[in-house]
Amino acid sequence: MSLQENVRGQRRVKGWTQEQLAEEADLSVGTVRKVEQGGTVSVETIHALARALGTTTSSLFASEAPAPVHEAEGDGPKLTELRRALMPPIGLTTAMPEPTDIRDLHSIQSDIDDSHSLYQVDRYDSVARRLPGILRASETAVALSEGEAREQAVATRAGAFLLAGKYLTQVRRYDMAYHALSRAIVDARNVGETQLAATGVVGMGWLLLRQDRFDEAEQLAAVTAQEIEPRPSTATPGQWAVWGELNLRVASAARRNNRPDVAKAARRMAATAASGLAREHVNFREHWTTFGPVTAEAKAIEDLALIGDARGVLSRADDGPVGPKALKRLGRPSANNWDRHRLDVARAYTILGSHQDAMDELCSIKETSSEWLKHQKMARRVMGDILTRRKRTLTQEMRDMASHLGIAG
Repeated sequence: MSLQENVRGQRRVKGWTQEQLAEEADLSVGTVRKVEQGGTVSVETIHALARALGTTTSSLFASEAPAPVHEAEGDGPKLTELRRALMPPIGLTTAMPEPTDIRDLHSIQSDIDDSHSLYQVDRYDSVARRLPGILRASETAVALSEGEAREQAVATRAGAFLLAGKYLTQVRRYDMAYHALSRAIVDARNVGETQLAATGVVGMGWLLLRQDRFDEAEQLAAVTAQEIEPRPSTATPGQWAVWGELNLRVASAARRNNRPDVAKAARRMAATAASGLAREHVNFREHWTTFGPVTAEAKAIEDLALIGDARGVLSRADDGPVGPKALKRLGRPSANNWDRHRLDVARAYTILGSHQDAMDELCSIKETSSEWLKHQKMARRVMGDILTRRKRTLTQEMRDMASHLGIAG
């Protein structure tokens, strides 16, 4: 069934008019009409309708064929080399890797570590250029090794696939990302690297969230978290971190799927993991990204943003674990998590009509994470709201930001 049929059907079951649904969902009647007439709306709008109707967001999603996707001109060839390395042609026999790809595992792992560092500072083009060589070298290492050496090579290859999955999810190449993350998880499982496999599941959860597959993201992360729950007396920082990251995925999926009780419970477990660390911890060989008290709090504030509680977001945005003094004591989260938090703050400002404050947040992110910002739908939404709602003449700063984000100014 289509989205319009799902919404209309559940509205009628409750005996509501379109006006009543709009009031319960805190939306305009025009938005409800648009949905029921087959118009395109954001996931946030569908989430608001689900809350009002007392159902999950997933239950409202359409199951019909999607509209055609028009890829940007020239976009395809940009990742040709990465596609060749990640998804080579498969025939009746397996060809041996080229001899030029022979490297020792220490060299491959160093390249993976360096590429993670580049990813963290938004050097996405550099990561994309490095990945084909890393993947080919790791495939060669597995093909040419035996016994214990082969297990080590498979674990290294899993790390290469994780890096590829992280990059490809970030730039929204979801089918390629799924392939990379799936191979990473299988590789890690096959050689008994449970921690590494669980890290892959954290990435898979992020990918599923990006695809609005909330039910699957929640279930996958919850089951995995239960399987690897650490013992407080013996847990390492990496074990606390990956368990905390999995619970963050559960919470994010449940909140987006209108399952607030599940989300709250998962947030509590993530906070427990964060308290086990005391401060932000990062080790890409052990878990997905930076995790600790600041990350857990930023994600809890994200819940307020998802339900449109702008004042709630701003009341906590610069206080507690995310406040300036706490950041000095607890350490900073990953750039991506921090910037996402500040986008939530910018969105809260636009809801309340504080356009210049929202612009200040966007400009601050642009200074440090210019490339990352280009890939964020939320940034374009915030800027779009500013362009639509601002009554005075746009400033040059606003025009420049609109141009940077690729929207009409």
